[in-house]
Amino acid sequence: MEKTYNPTSIEQALYQAWEEKGYFKPHGDTTKEAYSIMIPPPNVTGSLHMGHAFQDTIMDTLVRAQRMKGKNTLWQVGTDHAGIATQMVVERKIAAEEGKTKHDYGRDAFIDKIWEWKAESGGTITKQLRRLGASVDWDRERFTMDDGLSAATQEVFVRLFEEDLIYRGKRLVNWDPKLHTAISDLEVENKDKKGFMWHFRYPLADGAKTADGKDYIVVATTRPETMLGDTGVAVNPEDPRYKDLIGKHILLPVVNRLIPIVGDEHADMEKGTGCVKITPAHDFNDYEVGKRHSLPMINILTFDANIRDEAEVFNTNGEASTDYATDMPEQYQGLERFAARKAIVAEFDQLGLLDEIKDHDLTVPYGDRGGVVIEPMLTDQWYVRTAPLAEPAVKAVEDGDIQFVPKQYENMYFAWMRDVQDWCISRQLWWGHRIPAWYDNDGKVYVGRSEEEVREKNNLAPVVVLRQDDDVLDTWFSSALWTFGTQGWPEDTEALKTFHPSDVLVSGFDIIFFWVARMIMMTMHFCKDEDGKSQVPFKTVYMTGLIRDENGDKMSKSKGNVLDPIDMIDGIDLESLVQKRTGNMMQPKLAAKIEKNTRKTFEDGIEPYGTDALRFTLAAMASTGRDINWDMKRLEGYRNFCNKLWNASRYVLMNAEDQDCGFGDNDVEYSLADKWIESQFELAAKEFNAHLDTYRLDMAANTIYEFIWNQFCDWYLELTKPVLWKGTEAQQRGTRRTLITVLEKTLRLAHPVIPYITETIWQSIMPLVDGVEGDTIMTQALPQYEGTNFNQEALDDIEWVKAFISSIRNLRAEYDINPGKPLEVMLKAADAKDAARLEANKQVLVSLAKLESVRILDADEQTPACATALVAKSELMIPMAGLIDKDAELARLEGEVKKTQGEIKRLEGKLNNQGFVAKAPEAVVAKEREKLDGYKETLVKLEEQKATIAAL
Repeated sequence: MEKTYNPTSIEQALYQAWEEKGYFKPHGDTTKEAYSIMIPPPNVTGSLHMGHAFQDTIMDTLVRAQRMKGKNTLWQVGTDHAGIATQMVVERKIAAEEGKTKHDYGRDAFIDKIWEWKAESGGTITKQLRRLGASVDWDRERFTMDDGLSAATQEVFVRLFEEDLIYRGKRLVNWDPKLHTAISDLEVENKDKKGFMWHFRYPLADGAKTADGKDYIVVATTRPETMLGDTGVAVNPEDPRYKDLIGKHILLPVVNRLIPIVGDEHADMEKGTGCVKITPAHDFNDYEVGKRHSLPMINILTFDANIRDEAEVFNTNGEASTDYATDMPEQYQGLERFAARKAIVAEFDQLGLLDEIKDHDLTVPYGDRGGVVIEPMLTDQWYVRTAPLAEPAVKAVEDGDIQFVPKQYENMYFAWMRDVQDWCISRQLWWGHRIPAWYDNDGKVYVGRSEEEVREKNNLAPVVVLRQDDDVLDTWFSSALWTFGTQGWPEDTEALKTFHPSDVLVSGFDIIFFWVARMIMMTMHFCKDEDGKSQVPFKTVYMTGLIRDENGDKMSKSKGNVLDPIDMIDGIDLESLVQKRTGNMMQPKLAAKIEKNTRKTFEDGIEPYGTDALRFTLAAMASTGRDINWDMKRLEGYRNFCNKLWNASRYVLMNAEDQDCGFGDNDVEYSLADKWIESQFELAAKEFNAHLDTYRLDMAANTIYEFIWNQFCDWYLELTKPVLWKGTEAQQRGTRRTLITVLEKTLRLAHPVIPYITETIWQSIMPLVDGVEGDTIMTQALPQYEGTNFNQEALDDIEWVKAFISSIRNLRAEYDINPGKPLEVMLKAADAKDAARLEANKQVLVSLAKLESVRILDADEQTPACATALVAKSELMIPMAGLIDKDAELARLEGEVKKTQGEIKRLEGKLNNQGFVAKAPEAVVAKEREKLDGYKETLVKLEEQKATIAAL
């Protein structure tokens, strides 16, 4: 082993060797239990971020552990074609490089261009997965647009259509006016904005009056332009001001449309004016109100979100209607929506119908890709009837066939699924799975796996012209098939039989409905056991929290607080980090702010920490379901932990290589410390496996840390030194054997979390351990609690020894006694057991506590002034005469007393200040009280020390 731990020199070459030797593949023995995880497919356009690093560390830890348990293990890898994101990347690329649009290419040529980009630049994230040590089976890598998954997606669409679970209809969707496509709720980013609420007077028709005698009612809106599409006004049926107007009409200003007043609980009597304008074609809530009261829907906007020259009028079923004229006021035709807003407000003002304008806090929906305000738009789209699919999916979780970790996320799942809406699955894009539907010239739709199948199935003559639907399927549709589509469905493959259902899904709570629930619905509908029972896609759903910055803020490029896990693995200098965070920013002020914060936070850039330190940090922070505030200090601490393991392993090798390690016929004698560390390891193995089984990776990592750092390195290695230096040959053989066997087992136990360092050290340790064979630690057994090496008496005895040594060290620190000065120590033994412990471990105590002598105090022996400490129930005593300069020590202690008294006075003054206690946060006040208690305890100890020294 190299003298210094250098992750950069070992990681990439080691991963390449693992991959080339096929260690990540399932071993293929189907008589053994199978275990599988399907990676949530990252976008093909993406790059690794902290969320990926977090979830991939969790998955890899689980997979490596199960592989070491001998299971036939598959971690399925792949990427998602990411419809909108990928199309935008390539559109920007051809615009910048060639000055062309997708229309210049045409659909087929443009799609060829995307495939070309994918071959050259796509899949960056899968390359980065290798840097994280992800032990996925790369030979099985899938892509949601590959031939097999495309065929599976088409098959699912056709079957659902044939079962009347897919239909085409005109309904309201989130419409991106820039990208010209429907988008999902997940692709909508709601932003808080300052805006206005405009109050318009709507004149009552036919001489009707309100309860207070007015011939108009007032409606309030944040989107004045939509009034052009109003087809009703809602009032609460219990509202005494307006309930008598229900069934009457108003004459809609500007367009002079007669529209009804309807009674609906959507109108809140306590909110605003109590009257709500209803625009079913341009508002989701209004759409539902319109359906309840059979109000026509009037579409006033083009797909660019400009005012139409002629409106479209539909009934509640989405069919063309003649209920209202399609005329639009000439002065608004072709106007951009926000320009139309200003003009309409001005006209209402001119007509004397603008009642008032109020400042208003708005939540405005933006498309996260297009960056423009989203419009609810009435369009023809394809939908899945989700209610029939949701019912068995809900039951699977209710019955425990699928478990959520943490369990409270079941409530979020149930909330979605018990009120599920039909799913819009079509997108107006070119990149994606094209919808397998064809239209004849009369608009009749035919669905099939190909045009040839459609013609044959419907007996269509060759002269009948068919045109395939231009839309593609929502990316979530194909990714909903991920667990079974990747394993070869619809064919009955061996992979499906072996690895489906998968064992665990690791995902974020934000996509419980968009992905998790849809996978459950699709899988249970299409995958059945031999007895016909629906299969679930996975048995456990492990929901992770979000990785936030050190202040608890969500990481985002606009805040400049994003951390790239690869930068923490490899390191990055400050200038490169600044350039990376601000290089592509279009807003100079924001870029300057981010640069300032970056320079302040990372004065020297980010030094390289290596993959294992990053993985261990992520695992140690992986408390189930909780968000994580990232802490660079913890990353530094866990790199130090890796250094500690490396240096401890070098100590073991230096003392064991080319030595008799007790595997031959020679006598072996094990020390108390040897028996103790074996027992500690048994407990660590038991705890580690229990924590993994309950998905508490934070506690599993803590078990590893506690055992390696505190038990093995800090104590056991020190306890071996007296034996290795002065023990008999049999004792030395026993200790060497224990050193290498416990280290080898420890490396195996820690391997799932920190794979690189454990493999590297194991390769050096393994040849020294009798009976250990194999080329890699990856396929060795994960240690379990055996019980055969567990010795409770050894545990108790060494804990006593540790307490004795720690007490000596603490007393040296308290009384400022030179750490190297040999001490005379006496023990007032509480019982024969403690006396026996002292005699049995005298050599170790003298060596590690730096003692001149140690003895049991006679029962009637008079003692001089001593510093004392309790060790269990026995009293440890150090005669103080001659150890310290009495006057100097009293002066030092007096200074500490005065300093402590000053802090007590300051804190008492602060806490007696009612203004501070009343205004300061409760946590701050509690912290100050805690400080005060600490200083008071310190003062008591200082006074006791003064009394002891004064008595010398």
